[in-house]
Amino acid sequence: MGIRIVKGDITKLETDAIVNAANSSLLGGGGVDGCIHRAAGPELLKECRTLGGCQVGGAKITKGYDLPAKYVIHAVGPVYRNKPQDAVLLASCYMKSLDLARTYSCHSIAFPGISTGVYGYPVAEAAKVSYQAVDEWLLTYPDYDIDVIFCCFSDEAYEEYQKIMSER
Repeated sequence: MGIRIVKGDITKLETDAIVNAANSSLLGGGGVDGCIHRAAGPELLKECRTLGGCQVGGAKITKGYDLPAKYVIHAVGPVYRNKPQDAVLLASCYMKSLDLARTYSCHSIAFPGISTGVYGYPVAEAAKVSYQAVDEWLLTYPDYDIDVIFCCFSDEAYEEYQKIMSER
């Protein structure tokens, strides 16, 4: 149980669940969303079509299909507007993803930098919000055994998470 940071491709991780930084349609897009959809294969899109989308700050779960992960948790982060609500919605993505992981008995989960791509959330700020949300969730459920991985694609994101970890 705990939090760790890796640099790499989230679609290659062998975890119970990976989190997709999805848009509200859940029907694929660019960045990590497109990569996850491509790696999972066409069955993922087929299942996503049955979910009716997802609200910002929310999360929904599907099978992982051709991914090494058993599940994909699709979390819809906010478009960054530099408002206090941005952090609330971003934290909600992480908390609701962990709630789904617990509901589906996942004991390992990997997160990308939700909202840090085309949604414009500054990486340093998003890293702080996400780390704090995960830490709070873990404190709320101290008896639930889960490994949380922040999977960083860029050097910048990896360095920001390393900085946060070193401050703890």
